[in-house]
Amino acid sequence: MDQVSRATLVRKPSVASVRSEKRVIGGRSTWRQSLFNSIAILLGFGMLSEPLAFSYAGWLGGTILIISYGLITCYSAKILAHIMLEDPSIRTYADIGNKAFGHRSRFLTSALFCLELFAVSVVLVTLYGDSLHFIAPKYSSDAYKLMGLVILIPSVFMPLSLLSYASILGISSTFLVICVVLYDGISKTDSPGSLWRPAETNWTVAGLGELGVAFGLFMAGFSGHAVLPSLARDMTDPSQFDSMINCAFFVATVIYMIIGAAGYLMFGNAVSEEVSQDLLATSGYNVFLNHLAVWSLVIMPLTKFALTTRPVNITFEILLGLEHGNANGADDHGTTTTNTNSESRETQKSTHRQYLLKDILTVVERSAFTCLAVAVSILLPDFSSMMAFLGSFSAFMLCVIGPLSAKGALNGRLGLSDSILLAIGVVMAIWGTIAAFAA
Repeated sequence: MDQVSRATLVRKPSVASVRSEKRVIGGRSTWRQSLFNSIAILLGFGMLSEPLAFSYAGWLGGTILIISYGLITCYSAKILAHIMLEDPSIRTYADIGNKAFGHRSRFLTSALFCLELFAVSVVLVTLYGDSLHFIAPKYSSDAYKLMGLVILIPSVFMPLSLLSYASILGISSTFLVICVVLYDGISKTDSPGSLWRPAETNWTVAGLGELGVAFGLFMAGFSGHAVLPSLARDMTDPSQFDSMINCAFFVATVIYMIIGAAGYLMFGNAVSEEVSQDLLATSGYNVFLNHLAVWSLVIMPLTKFALTTRPVNITFEILLGLEHGNANGADDHGTTTTNTNSESRETQKSTHRQYLLKDILTVVERSAFTCLAVAVSILLPDFSSMMAFLGSFSAFMLCVIGPLSAKGALNGRLGLSDSILLAIGVVMAIWGTIAAFAA
């Protein structure tokens, strides 16, 4: 595998590039804050289907796939981040596609990018509503989704430096779910649902169709590339992005391996689409802990929603001309800058009116996008179908095929290892998508 250097694109330094580098270093998030945000993006609802993926791929295939996907997606995330840091004008995944493939590709790249993140946001709303309905069935899942707008809409206006604290809460919820799964498996001595008496499992794949579905289920857990590169620009020291993202993917891969293996041992080939469903349906567990775990599944989507939708909102705001830039407006961290140019009073008033209008339209755009995600979740409440689409088609396109293709287009060529990875990614994407729809 090619080593990703700090200079993914080779060019001579210039005065402009030095100035650009200063702009890049203008972020406010520390290494730890960025790590929390990255782990929060990677971890979440994807881990609930890891045991099912193991049941489809078997112990051997599942272990190989989950480790390989962790390494490949970590590598491709660095590619995207380095391209973004090389050019200060790049703000979104769509900008990367525009730089690599030209203006004609911008619409397709933007569409894929927005489609994936919108699907993720819908899944988050679905998971939140279904989990809360189980705890308090007084209201329907759809009613809880509508109530969630009270939290979701304000969260999309929070800066990244504040969202990192919400990320800590989301990560804590994730670890709580893992601990409850492990505790349930250890505390129960009889099958099913016990780690002491494992259920029937397989070492090899269940079938070619099931293996294709496993491709998507495993890849869905690492599908954060539409968001992760933007975190590099927000770091106080972007040169530390590689070390930060290495830690984030290592933690995510280990956790996915643990939850997948534990759930597969506990419920075997009969495991459900979401391992949480098996915990709730199996007798002999601590009821309080299981309810606590479900509450975690309520909190987790709420803490991830703003981070997930942020790049899509930025893309829409750029297309609609709602960005302030770096003057006379609030930056991404809530601070305000002052225009020092000697403008006339009338010109200043006109400028302020324009910024006020942009602020109002930004509020409308972000609120409307959030409401749309909730509406689609109500109309299409099937969790497993959305997960299959996310992993098999969207995640492979944005996490493997897109980054490697962009690197090849910008550098003029791809190395042997990158070419092999790209070919494998295309085959798995096609195979997984067909298998997901067939299933």
